[in-house]
Amino acid sequence: MLDPGGVDTAKSLASVLTHYGFRKVQRACWESVDTGVTQLSHLKREIDRVTNYYDTVRMYQYPVKGMFAITELHHKKWRRCILKPDDRETELTQ
Repeated sequence: MLDPGGVDTAKSLASVLTHYGFRKVQRACWESVDTGVTQLSHLKREIDRVTNYYDTVRMYQYPVKGMFAITELHHKKWRRCILKPDDRETELTQ
């Protein structure tokens, strides 16, 4: 999910994502099903290079070691949230 602060940043982000094999599926939503760990690291550096303080980029990844990960660039800082399944729900359904 992209929330660029300006038109120039939006164009730069679109160029970077296209270069890394992402395809646009909605206005601010891009997807790729075959991005590896190394490629993701390079992508994050490229995104960091073309964005500024007012831009927000959010990446949703699943599965990451069986968990759901949300990585966000906000105010030029990367943050990551990892969500794991609730073991109690798994036990109740079995």
